[in-house]
Amino acid sequence: MAFKLNGRICFVQLGDALAVEAKGNSVLIRKEANSYSLRGSISAVERQLEPYGFIRIHRSVLVNKSFVQEIWARPTGEYGLQMKGGQEYTVTRTYKPNLKSIAELWIGSVTLFAD
Repeated sequence: MAFKLNGRICFVQLGDALAVEAKGNSVLIRKEANSYSLRGSISAVERQLEPYGFIRIHRSVLVNKSFVQEIWARPTGEYGLQMKGGQEYTVTRTYKPNLKSIAELWIGSVTLFAD
């Protein structure tokens, strides 16, 4: 992905991005070492990033399945999710079914996340 930043054109390998977060009228693409802010909606970015292994876990967060290190249940019915590098996110109940694709990627089973 290429984008303009401070009069320069920056290139981001989307497969190296850990997560994308909505921030008002823009999105923040998080990598391990740095982040990039772009104007646009998270819904538009979601469509572009789906082929790169990104899933939505919250109305304002997409994560790259390849960088998920840990998932745990919370008493509220939501889940916690930790990414490579330690960043933690909440997986809301609405997006809980998306966790099945992470289970399939890592353990080949979806029995962990019953509906």
